[in-house]
Amino acid sequence: PMAADAFRPASPLLHTARMHRRTVTAMSTEGAISKRDARRNIMSKDDFIRSPQKFKEEKAAVDEMMLAEFKSTLVQDMRKTGYEYTRGEGNEKITFKLAKEFGFCWGVERSIELALSASQKFEGKKLHITNELIHNPGVNEMMGANGIEFIEKTDEGKRFDVVEAGDVVILPAFGATLEEMQLLDDRGVTTVDTTCPWVSKVWNVVDKHKKADMTSVIHGKYSHEESIATASFCEDYIIVKDIDEAEYVANYILNPSEDAKAELLRKFKNAVSKGFDPEKHLKKVGIANQTTMYKKETLAIGKLFEKTMMMKFGPEEVQERFAAFDTICDATQERQDAIQEMVQEPGAKDELDFILVVGGWDSSNTAHLVEIPHSAGIEAYHVNQADCIKADNSITYRDVDGEIKTKKDFLPLDRPAVIGVTSGASTPDAYVQESLEQLFLLKGLSKA
Repeated sequence: PMAADAFRPASPLLHTARMHRRTVTAMSTEGAISKRDARRNIMSKDDFIRSPQKFKEEKAAVDEMMLAEFKSTLVQDMRKTGYEYTRGEGNEKITFKLAKEFGFCWGVERSIELALSASQKFEGKKLHITNELIHNPGVNEMMGANGIEFIEKTDEGKRFDVVEAGDVVILPAFGATLEEMQLLDDRGVTTVDTTCPWVSKVWNVVDKHKKADMTSVIHGKYSHEESIATASFCEDYIIVKDIDEAEYVANYILNPSEDAKAELLRKFKNAVSKGFDPEKHLKKVGIANQTTMYKKETLAIGKLFEKTMMMKFGPEEVQERFAAFDTICDATQERQDAIQEMVQEPGAKDELDFILVVGGWDSSNTAHLVEIPHSAGIEAYHVNQADCIKADNSITYRDVDGEIKTKKDFLPLDRPAVIGVTSGASTPDAYVQESLEQLFLLKGLSKA
């Protein structure tokens, strides 16, 4: 039998600031048990639910709920008419050009379906969720409206002390840490796991890194829920947020020194595993990623470390010292490709007044969509909901650097306007329509 008790946190409060930097080792009477095996042991239990097939009786009601909340007739019409839609005449005329791929992905739909199904199946029981289901304010409000309580976050950690035996706990699309999974298993709850399969795929990759005695270099944001979860399944890791940080690490590998080591540990103090030693742990590396990161940058980081290992140890040792697997999710890549196609169309820079990007401000995949038009010199406004667009022709948006700003007179009213439109993988079509309707109203047109 697997003795997973050594994974279990002693306190009912998980200290999230330290949680993802902690190296956990489980031991049994037979010897060491891997994090992979501990995870699979929990997931194999009857009270750990992952499949929509467990909610067959609830499916019809949940499908109806999702259709009512998320469907958009306007967006459907745009799909049918070549991803373009025009209304009005003269100066009131407004044309929307919709990216060929946008909005809800399969993984997000699956996550919402599982969470809503749990709220139906376990009606009458206390339901919790360990984090935002996805990074979309409207969807998370819907969770609360269906009786799902968000576990409170404090400076000390998440308030898991409110979770009692017999409760139902939902894991979000980003996944949960091994510590959290062990705590819930110990608490005797029913766990409904809505983790996106693409995120689980990354966990399988870091399992391979461990087996090859490699350190996982995770392209992601160290404070993002998904990266925290992924790091919890690693033995040794370092998280780099972009190519600049990757180059910093690569430079240390090629030019190590005691001063450089101390500086690296200071710079990445929140983004490395416990006991991380650059001199020891950067001799063999494998690339993993937060699935919503910008694919071109992830690929560039992979190439950088492959070249670095070749320069440091020679071409004959590269295969032993470097590994990379494609773990960028298809939906993320398709949406990035579609907006890239839009900005590269001949005359796009002159034709488009701006690109409207709809999605949660905390959504990493949505934020990366903004970077593409920004790099092409095209204005882009990232709004998280329709009321960011005001009746006084101002817009409150998140810029490419993550700052929330407000711009007045953003929509041209004295001439026709042409607007590019896209949305993140966690954004329902209905929320896109609500934003476009605000633009109709500014142009003096009725809603769709």
